[in-house]
Amino acid sequence: IDPSRLQEMMREAQRLQEQMQQELKSKILEGQSGGGMVKVTLNGLLEVQGVKIEKAAVDPNDVTLLEDLVRAAVAQAILRAEEARMEHTRSLAGNLGLPSGMF
Repeated sequence: IDPSRLQEMMREAQRLQEQMQQELKSKILEGQSGGGMVKVTLNGLLEVQGVKIEKAAVDPNDVTLLEDLVRAAVAQAILRAEEARMEHTRSLAGNLGLPSGMF
């Protein structure tokens, strides 16, 4: 590969990486549990954007249940964020002309 072409490809990859970071930061994903009693929203960079807990999910005599509901909602939100990140990465790889199987 021509060194000047390689340098150009690296600059393009960096530009696309920065674009991906901005797009993921603005993408909001939600996880929920307990039939929607607990909701957690994250952005595509896995930064917590919000937590909503309905009063019905709060039982002072069963804090463990609430902890489990929060943990499940966070896990679901992270899974959705990771799926969005992989989909986005595949899209960018295609834009760079890389084989789809690489990501």
